[in-house]
Amino acid sequence: MEEELSMIYDMAKDSMSDSIGHLKKALLKIRAGKANPSMLDGVLVDYYGSMTPLSQVANVNTPDPRMISIQPWEKSSLEPIEKAIINSNLGFNPQNNGELIIINIPPLTEERRKELVKKAKTEGEDAKISIRNVRKDSNDEIKKLKNDGLPEDMAKDAEEEIQKFTNSFTINIESLIAEKEKDIMTV
Repeated sequence: MEEELSMIYDMAKDSMSDSIGHLKKALLKIRAGKANPSMLDGVLVDYYGSMTPLSQVANVNTPDPRMISIQPWEKSSLEPIEKAIINSNLGFNPQNNGELIIINIPPLTEERRKELVKKAKTEGEDAKISIRNVRKDSNDEIKKLKNDGLPEDMAKDAEEEIQKFTNSFTINIESLIAEKEKDIMTV
């Protein structure tokens, strides 16, 4: 029984950690008004017939907080990269100067900042729901073990342990969201 409980704990921690990882990736995509190469992480470029991540066909830099420069490794990639950025629906207007592509990041309006904070909070809420689902699944597994002969007090302790994980990961989510909100609202 101890071994089964240990497996339930490990699975719960892993799943909750995955939720945090997913949240961190989602928050990276919410721009805070400062240029960041990770803003273009989801952009796929048609590179010789196969869809390739932008970072594998060009060097992506941020020379200043309001600009992203993209230096393709082959000049022939300029047009496909520009097209991929436009088609990515990120709201960027790339400028091709024949050597590299430059994206100017416009400053965010107050209204847009509030929308982004709302979006970040929604992502945080989704992560919390995911963690609560893990807690529910773990508690269901503990109940099955209880039906298979796990003593009542051990089952109670196990459920409390799962609740501790849940509380800890929820606090982590709230701090990530607060940090992102502060980042977005800083002009």
